[in-house]
Amino acid sequence: MRIFKFFTTLLITLSLSSFALAGDWSKIRIGTEGAYEPWNYTNAAGELVGAEIDLARDLCARMNADCEFVQQDWDGIIPALTNGKYDAIMAGMSITEERMKTISFSSAYMTEPARMSTVKGSPLTTLSTAKNLNLDDDSGATKGTIGTLNAALKGLRIGVTAATIHEDFANTHLSSAELKIYPTQDEMNLDLSAGRIDAALSDIGTIEAYMGTPSGANVAFFGPNIFGGLLGEGVGAGIRQEDSDLKAMFDKAIAEAAADGTIGRISTQYFGKDLAP
Repeated sequence: MRIFKFFTTLLITLSLSSFALAGDWSKIRIGTEGAYEPWNYTNAAGELVGAEIDLARDLCARMNADCEFVQQDWDGIIPALTNGKYDAIMAGMSITEERMKTISFSSAYMTEPARMSTVKGSPLTTLSTAKNLNLDDDSGATKGTIGTLNAALKGLRIGVTAATIHEDFANTHLSSAELKIYPTQDEMNLDLSAGRIDAALSDIGTIEAYMGTPSGANVAFFGPNIFGGLLGEGVGAGIRQEDSDLKAMFDKAIAEAAADGTIGRISTQYFGKDLAP
């Protein structure tokens, strides 16, 4: 009986200790892809760099936490979070209703529209559309812009990266095109420049970064800036739904970084413009 009571007491103590440690965020592991310039990428020295890497370090300092980065392929990035491989995702991930069925998000720390791109000299570069396509607006003008895109892209090969809001948009709104799904942005970029696809859809900043390289010098934008609706509410940190205390910490740190101009400074450094929401 005494032995039974001893082990019962020990189990209760261990359980309480585990519970207490659950809210200890003195060390935060952040999952990122490391292949989505300028959000997060690997430089020639093999180091993780980018706007989100700098911002994550700043947020961790505000939260009085040590910051550890964990690289993860994009297609498994949410399952790895829910399975405990890391505590938060900072990987250019847009806040969408579909993703919020599985995980929670911090408040948005940056926002960037999507846009189509093609090679210079393509007839697509002369396509005339409205400047903006707001998917939260269900007006006839919105439907007309989507119709114009579908007419121009009919039968053409359009590249998107897998499991992204851009793939969702193409599947939902670009039924006339032939989609090619890529595991990484880099692979899609190379196929676009080489003419193996006719156009690509991604966020503006990522394509602008590619345009600044020798291989991307022949790439140009066309069509409207696309935002709202299934493209989400901006980019935020993905967090497990049960970690509401960690979400509150991120929200507070993000608000401070926005208020003192840190987010604007970091995004201007990497994107050439202020992406603070």
